[in-house]
Amino acid sequence: MNESSTKNNIVDVDTSVPVWDQFFTVAPLVLVGTTEEDGSLDLAPKHMVTPMGWQNYFGFVCTPRHATCGNIERSGVFTVSYPKPSQVLITSLAASPREKQGGKPIVDYLETFPAKHVDGRFIEDGYLFFECRHYKTIDGFGENCLITGEIIAAYADDNFLRHAEADDQETIHDSPLFAYLAPGRFATIDRSNAFPFPESMKK
Repeated sequence: MNESSTKNNIVDVDTSVPVWDQFFTVAPLVLVGTTEEDGSLDLAPKHMVTPMGWQNYFGFVCTPRHATCGNIERSGVFTVSYPKPSQVLITSLAASPREKQGGKPIVDYLETFPAKHVDGRFIEDGYLFFECRHYKTIDGFGENCLITGEIIAAYADDNFLRHAEADDQETIHDSPLFAYLAPGRFATIDRSNAFPFPESMKK
C-alpha cells in the first residue's frame, strides 16, 4: 500500500467521547466471582482483563459503583472463570442488573462449584479458573479503577492445555476459545497461525 492510499484510509477518531465504541477490539471475556456481605455469590462479566506481567498476576478494570469492587476490598479475594463459546448465554445472564434490594437472583440459577483456597465459586463447564488474592487497586482512570490480584491457584480443562505432543493449532481447533469483540459482539476462535517472532526476541 503506498503512502497516499494509507493516508486516505486514516480518519480522525472523536476523542471528545470515549473512543472504544467507535471500532471493534478483541478481548477475553471472563466472569469475576466475589462474595457479597451476606455470603451470597456475585458473578460479573468483564472483558477489560489482562495478565499483569509474566508472573502470576491478573488484573481487570471495574468501577467502584459495582459490588465487585466493594466485595474484593472487604474480602481480599476473588475468582476468575473463563467460559467456553457454548456458555455465551450464561455469561450474558450474569450481566443482568441488580434488583432494587441489591440482589442478583439470576446468579442463583447458574451452576457453580467452590474454590479450594479462597471464599468463592466458579461457573461449571468453563475451561480456565483462577483463585486470586487481592494485590492492589489503582484508582483514577476516570470513574474506573484497575483491580489486580495474585493467582494463588489455577485449574483448567485438560483439553485446553498445551501439551508437548499436541500441535497448538489442533488444540485450538478441538477446543475453541471464546472472544469478546467489544462493543457488543462475540466470536469463536478455532483457527490460528504461529506468530513469526524474530529469532532473537526475549520476554
